[in-house]
Amino acid sequence: MTMTTRSLGTTGPQVSALGLGCMGMSALYGDADRTESVATLHAALDAGVTLLDTGDFYGMGHNEMLIGDALRAAPAAARERALVSVKFGALRDPDGGWAGYDGRPAAVKNFAAYSLQRLGVDHIDVYRIARLDPDVPVEETVGAIAELVEKGYVRHIGLSEVGAGTIRRAAATAPISDLQIEYSLISRGIEDEILPAVRELGIGVTAYGVLSRGLISGHFTADRQLAPTDFRAHSPRFQGDNLRHNLDLVEALRKIAEGKGVTVAQVAIAWALGRGTDIVPLVGARTRERLAEALGALDVALDAADLAAIEEAVPPGAAAGERYPAPQMAHVER
Repeated sequence: MTMTTRSLGTTGPQVSALGLGCMGMSALYGDADRTESVATLHAALDAGVTLLDTGDFYGMGHNEMLIGDALRAAPAAARERALVSVKFGALRDPDGGWAGYDGRPAAVKNFAAYSLQRLGVDHIDVYRIARLDPDVPVEETVGAIAELVEKGYVRHIGLSEVGAGTIRRAAATAPISDLQIEYSLISRGIEDEILPAVRELGIGVTAYGVLSRGLISGHFTADRQLAPTDFRAHSPRFQGDNLRHNLDLVEALRKIAEGKGVTVAQVAIAWALGRGTDIVPLVGARTRERLAEALGALDVALDAADLAAIEEAVPPGAAAGERYPAPQMAHVER
């Protein structure tokens, strides 16, 4: 395995070629084992992963505290290299429900204060609102983060799941390091307008969902039973005929992977790594086993013939079903 570095845009930091998305260690994908989660975080740091991604609403603060505990127990050198990216703004209720987004400047600073405490750090490396608050101009939200940058509480400003127009408005307000957005073999919508816009502006991309929440990992099966609290139990791509169609795509991808002697997940991650040095895929590994598999993608070389075969097996727009249920898609800019 060879861990290289990439830049989160012209104004952002240097980070590892792969980042670790930590959400599944706390919420939305069924039960997670705390001991294994901490061990996985430590294994990632030991392997050279520097970018850890979280949200203050993942498990209502649980994920930030988990990362904070893991960092405190990590060797000093690994702790120094770690960069934490935090999303904020999602409103929750005690039943675990969702109540919109809050991007008001006062709320931005309030969210940051709690995140700093839970993480046990004196600054957040990349800070971004999870989804645009439709009632607050993006200039106001980004301006509030810029004030936190001036005071040293935040190092870099990010965006999440916004369209090209919003990206341009935000970048005119303050330097933006990167955009976090879903991007994978079966979620390629950013290629039309969003990716050209961020590249024009020198903004990097942290790509989440590179395995589409396990759908294209090669490990998901049609008969898998999901808990009601598992996001996938309500995701359109995991339902009925949609799921069967999407798993057919995975089987086509499996033939390519087997021909190279690697796993389906490694092919999907390697594809994302090959989309540009300004793209940092986030892998949502919850165990050391899955982390090791994901890191193995760093050594997978895809040549022109491989890429052509992948494109034929999983062409753009091939997936059945939206990325999110309709209520959540309403908060996603395209």
